[in-house]
Amino acid sequence: MTFARDHRIDFFRGLALIFIFWDHVPHNPLGQITPRNFGFSDAAEIFVFLAGYAAVLAYGKILQRDGYLIACVKILRRAWVLYVVHIFLLAMLMGIVFFANSHVETRDLVEEMGMHHFITNPQQALVDELLLRFKPNLMDPLPLYIVLLAGLPLVLPLLMRKALAVVAVSLTVYLLAPWFGWNLAAIKDGVWYFNPVVWQLLFVLGGAAAIHGQRPRLPDTRPLWRRPLFVSALAYVVVTGVITVSWRWPQIHDAAMPGWLSNLIYPISKTDLSPVRLLHFLALAYVTAKLLPDTGWTQHWLARQSCRMGRYSLEIFCLGVLLAPLADMLNALTDDAFAMQVFTALVGAGLMVVLGVWLDFNKRLSRVPLVVAA
Repeated sequence: MTFARDHRIDFFRGLALIFIFWDHVPHNPLGQITPRNFGFSDAAEIFVFLAGYAAVLAYGKILQRDGYLIACVKILRRAWVLYVVHIFLLAMLMGIVFFANSHVETRDLVEEMGMHHFITNPQQALVDELLLRFKPNLMDPLPLYIVLLAGLPLVLPLLMRKALAVVAVSLTVYLLAPWFGWNLAAIKDGVWYFNPVVWQLLFVLGGAAAIHGQRPRLPDTRPLWRRPLFVSALAYVVVTGVITVSWRWPQIHDAAMPGWLSNLIYPISKTDLSPVRLLHFLALAYVTAKLLPDTGWTQHWLARQSCRMGRYSLEIFCLGVLLAPLADMLNALTDDAFAMQVFTALVGAGLMVVLGVWLDFNKRLSRVPLVVAA
């Protein structure tokens, strides 16, 4: 099996990172155009699914070329790097939040970020941080990715040989977890906001999609509107989009929503990745993949910037986490003026693009051979 890179993966990873940043800044007007406002899923599903896709592409190639042991070592080494980054990122985030809180009198940013545990019990908070139990707001995706990546050596060989069997087992665990209350512990007898026992399904599905995409298959020449799966997926995306938009007008939503349907879909849990959320993301991903095939559009200038961010997703994600409280501080200092909110959102996204450019340039620079003058 030959693993070829699909540039759309990098593009949508980069776009998801911008969406995550905008969603993390309270009252941000540009946060109104992110996926969470037009469907049951949001940028978190995009991030986890594509993380599984990219991980299987990268480490599946290593597994084929160098063997299982080398692949395991490289996967676990990457997980360790992510763990160390998580520790340093949390320390930097706390410093920024404490600084921002000292300049904002109208709100308690420390409370909003869930950092009072560190103030009231710093020794226990340090232990919880090392055990991935202490996760302030904005930090949840990274520990989830660490756990999922650390578990990849257990499933990667089977996934490459029997992808459907691995997906079936993963789906079974996903369905059983809410019934039995399977989750990892967090501070104060809590649980992880992103339950890794259920979110692993999305990671595995991303890996299975990567493997499926590398296999040769006959092209479907039928128009999209004549393909039942595409039509069904598009209909689900449209219907859930209408329902989500109707949440802005509770009276209209309550009057139009049949009781049986309301009982069926609510509550839509993000922690346990409700089936309607999962189905919405899968439908959205399928429709997007069919409407935007990899025909070269990712080579346009704007698309290349998003692709570049997607290739350095860890660094860009960390920058977005650190920029969000700073943007929130500046917005609060101007009483959340609309112009300032738009300005901080655009500047933050611009800084993420600049970091991607710098990282790409630095990588290419390191590949240039040094020429020593005689």
